[in-house]
Amino acid sequence: MKEKRGIIFAGGLVGLISVALVYFGNPKNMGACIACFLRDTAGALGLHRAEVVQYIRPEIIGMILGAFIIALFTKEFKVKGGSSPFLRFILGAIVMIGALMFLGCPLRMVLRMAGGDLNALVGLLGFAAGIFIGIQFLNRGFSLKRNYTMNTVEGYAMPVIAIMLLVLLISAPAVIFFSESGPGSMHAPVAISLVAGLIIGIVAQRTRLCMVGGIRDLIMFKDTYLMWGFIAIFVVALVGNLALGYFKLGFVDQPIAFNDGTWNFMGMLVAGWGSVLLGGCPLRQLILSGEGNADSAITVMGMVVGAAFAHNFKLASSAEGATPNGKIAIFIALGVLLGISVLCMNKSFSISSKKNEKDGVTIG
Repeated sequence: MKEKRGIIFAGGLVGLISVALVYFGNPKNMGACIACFLRDTAGALGLHRAEVVQYIRPEIIGMILGAFIIALFTKEFKVKGGSSPFLRFILGAIVMIGALMFLGCPLRMVLRMAGGDLNALVGLLGFAAGIFIGIQFLNRGFSLKRNYTMNTVEGYAMPVIAIMLLVLLISAPAVIFFSESGPGSMHAPVAISLVAGLIIGIVAQRTRLCMVGGIRDLIMFKDTYLMWGFIAIFVVALVGNLALGYFKLGFVDQPIAFNDGTWNFMGMLVAGWGSVLLGGCPLRQLILSGEGNADSAITVMGMVVGAAFAHNFKLASSAEGATPNGKIAIFIALGVLLGISVLCMNKSFSISSKKNEKDGVTIG
């Protein structure tokens, strides 16, 4: 019961912070979105030239540093890696392409539902379908193999990168790109965003908060622990949106969203399937990268490259809907996911061993 209270508190806090960030300037229904914020940061660094989504998001910096600081303090900072790194990079890019088809990561999916966007409910169905497909391969022995203890320097790489991004944001705005219109131009003050990210990073690290993990654990182990965090984010964000007048129920005219159910479903199916294979959602990968997991750091880099690729090749959706290139990319992504899922199956790997590796290598 004590653990359940902890995850409910963490989820509620994330929901509250997300609504507060919208109040202070972030786009509506996008108080916190790992996919969107990594995309914006990639644009600010010139990795893509979509002018409306370019801004180094302090929330991302704060989440990495928050997880890093609390992991050091609790002696949970452990530098490990070497578990199929290039496959993780590819899967990270694929998850990002799916998320940008939907226009949001699993966390934003919950926040969009809390804002009344019914397209996100369709996305949730696709997300659950993708997780279910991924679980079928986990049950048949899918594994990216074990990781190993690595040089301590590996674990400090992501926190150092986060600090460098913060320095760039504060002291060298002339050498990075900033949106003058669109979602990238809408943001809370740097200090507020940074503190918000730090808090999210700390509570997510302490509770293993994960959007994918909630549904995965419920199906595989009948474990509702992570689902309570999922539910708490939704409930608190819903109350906050109602109180501030941000709630708008419907499919049309939703902020930074489109109402084609097929591609909302398919985008989140890809994101859910890929995240199950990786062992956690984009938020979980970001937090793990801050606590020394080099495999998750590589996954996050894959997401950044995937975001740049998606915008440079017009794969990402917009409020007008999915692009022709994006639709083709989703089918290619499904083929790659199927190939990785099949080729990485180990028939000697039992369900009981998977449960023992929960929060380890195969299931993170």
